[in-house]
Amino acid sequence: MSATRHLRRLLAAVALPVALLAGPGVGQAAAGPTAEPDMSWVGTWTAMPQLTEESNMPPPPFTGDDVVLDDSTLRQTVRVTVGGDRVRLAFSNEFGGAPLPLTDLSVALPLGGEAGVSAVEPGTVRPVTFSGGRESVTIPIGARYVSDPIDLALAPGANLTITAYLADGQASRSITSHPGSRTTSHLLAGNHVDAADLPGATPTDHWYFLSAVEAWSPPGTRATAILGDSLTDGRGSTTNANNRWPDQLFDRLTEEQDTPRTALLNQAAGGNRVLNEGLGPSALSRLDRDVIAQSGVDQLILFEGVNDIGTADATEAAQQAVTDELIVAYDQIISRAHAHGITVYGATLTPFGDNEMYDDPAGLRETSRQAVNEWIRTSERFDGILDFDAATRDPAHPHRLLPTLHDGDWLHLTPEGYALLADTVPSHIFP
Repeated sequence: MSATRHLRRLLAAVALPVALLAGPGVGQAAAGPTAEPDMSWVGTWTAMPQLTEESNMPPPPFTGDDVVLDDSTLRQTVRVTVGGDRVRLAFSNEFGGAPLPLTDLSVALPLGGEAGVSAVEPGTVRPVTFSGGRESVTIPIGARYVSDPIDLALAPGANLTITAYLADGQASRSITSHPGSRTTSHLLAGNHVDAADLPGATPTDHWYFLSAVEAWSPPGTRATAILGDSLTDGRGSTTNANNRWPDQLFDRLTEEQDTPRTALLNQAAGGNRVLNEGLGPSALSRLDRDVIAQSGVDQLILFEGVNDIGTADATEAAQQAVTDELIVAYDQIISRAHAHGITVYGATLTPFGDNEMYDDPAGLRETSRQAVNEWIRTSERFDGILDFDAATRDPAHPHRLLPTLHDGDWLHLTPEGYALLADTVPSHIFP
């Protein structure tokens, strides 16, 4: 370790609360200070882990023949929802083909509070450790590791910079990431975990390894998870602007509340499906990981199914089958979530008429969409309905989106279209 880094860690240790320094051991430090028994960890940001496609691997020279990010620094920014004075991070190696060695890590506030920047605010860098002070960890294949608590005050809706250094890289081309970050990350050779900026770094619009940020939160803080596809992941939104519909919903809640106490956890991925694997595991298979196991979740918004309908053959038999299977899947998700005390809101599927890939001349997929939406609206299985279809469809052509709302493909929305989805979610479901 460099002398500078050693000194910084000593200073950080001096600044730690007495409750952390005097705690009885590793397990308690990870769980949170015992001096605050009513506090708890609540997720404040998430990204759905998935296997990285070849086209979304780190750009050259950071992907080799059999190793990724060898002797490399990775700097990423994420936007939290609820804030707090203490956070912890979760890293995933769920899809890694080899153990994931994290050599050195830090968090900081990004320069100017901006998303996607490579520089950090001076004086805000904090070291990240694991299991009571370990500076380096190796995450086994398929595992998820959570850091020790980190003292860094974050306002609601603030951006957070996370920097990781991998001395030897990950010895596989199978790695875990969230490609649809809509946020710029930065890669640079060597260890620059403490650096104020990364001049000459290579930008890439993907997140790697990081799967969650949790905030040490007072009683009453809660989290709402959102299961979705590219329409929730934000295709068509603005890179580094955080204007996906969950972001815009949180902005509205922030304006309506002096102290937002509801976290929104975006657990969506482009191409994701409810029934079968697409880009990432199916919603059915990831429900436990992405909703039930997330800290503080007591509500779920389910807005997914377009890709199931759109990738099923445009035949009467195939579309009848996918309609029936989606309804059963929704019912299963509701039952499993209710068993854990989680309230479930169903969002109707938005139109895709005139989309080159999903629309069919006979309108068979539109018939499926309408049948699924009818079940969502009338089955009384959901605890509440969010009618995204009604908010975005063209009244003159209900099988299509309003022409001003899509990004050119008649499927994905513009930031203004995502604002309509956000406005459709009533504030009263977040007491």
